Amino acid sequence: MLALLAIVLLRSSHAGDTTFQLSAETDFVTLPDITVPSMVTAWLMVLVCAVVTAEAVRRLLGHVRQPTWLPIVFALAWMTGFLSWAAADGRIRVVSLFAGAVALAIPLVFGALGGVLGERAGVVNIAIEGQLLFGAFAAAITASLTGSPWAGLLAAMVAGALIALILGLFAITYFVDQVIVGVVLNVLVVGLTNFLFRQVLTPNAETLNSPDRLRAVPIPILGDIPLIGPILFRQTALVYVLYAVVALVAYSLYRTRWGLRVRAVGEHPKAADTVGIKVNRTRYRTILLAGAIAGLGGAYFSLVSVAGFNREMTGGAGYIALAAVIFGKWDPIRATLAALLFGFASNLQGVLSAIGSPVPTQFMLMLPYLVTIFAVAGLVGRSRPPAADGVPYKKQ
Repeated sequence: MLALLAIVLLRSSHAGDTTFQLSAETDFVTLPDITVPSMVTAWLMVLVCAVVTAEAVRRLLGHVRQPTWLPIVFALAWMTGFLSWAAADGRIRVVSLFAGAVALAIPLVFGALGGVLGERAGVVNIAIEGQLLFGAFAAAITASLTGSPWAGLLAAMVAGALIALILGLFAITYFVDQVIVGVVLNVLVVGLTNFLFRQVLTPNAETLNSPDRLRAVPIPILGDIPLIGPILFRQTALVYVLYAVVALVAYSLYRTRWGLRVRAVGEHPKAADTVGIKVNRTRYRTILLAGAIAGLGGAYFSLVSVAGFNREMTGGAGYIALAAVIFGKWDPIRATLAALLFGFASNLQGVLSAIGSPVPTQFMLMLPYLVTIFAVAGLVGRSRPPAADGVPYKKQ
């Protein structure tokens, strides 16, 4: 990524200044715009990225653990340099850029959290895509019938847990290869929802596929904090639920007896069984919770992004969430940050198009995947999954 940014700057130099708008005129507290020389700032950020990369390589060669802040600093510096070049003689609305990134990352974060929980318990959850899609389907129908988006959220959780139950039945009870089961479930859900959409939802769209959308709900006082408030606290209720879920999963996984048992059955199930932990029961309960969380992310597509369900509307978000799990080294906080990076890259595409940037749209579509490949390959170091991930436990 560092070399790519340097090549872009060398081949296409943009004279002028770039303005970063930190607040809107209607905000309670307005911050002054920051205007910087485009090319000077871009090359300065290249230098920062080079220093961070050198430190990452030094730690990698010395077998020293990579700190979380290292990829964060690299990502911020790289994007600052890229934006300075791409928006030369233009204006970047920082609040819109990051607020949109948070909104687009909702299903990715929920899916990544579901993936982290499942794999921490030793079950490879390739079926995240199916859980998101079936969650979106259930949310649309339930919210349409009841007139309540909150009922739709609960239905999405049940739908995601149902897919997880089927995954557990084959993978945990009958020892079928977990990757194969996950892929088959994804294909099954795509086919089932496509059939039901055509045969049931389309003829009865007014009653079964017209849910009320979740609207943005600004939080008083917090929403007025300069820069941070409009980004984090002027979102839909689903985002606030997401904040709570991330905190609960991170705390529970590392600070509770339940979390210790989950990690034990994912790392060394035989030892866990020896001390009295019911390995398969723990795995079942964990993947059901993981499926419910992932299903909740599916509700974003039919209750927030658009009002209603459409065929294959998740667009591969489950696979991106799975990449975020690996990118985040099976840690809930790191996986959340990785998912936010994907959301940022997705929103950046629209922002650059709006300001008339010369960056090709195809490149912006590739950016999240390029970031993941380079980060997993070098910047974040070697990613090691839980030792028993994907290994069925057969009690002797």
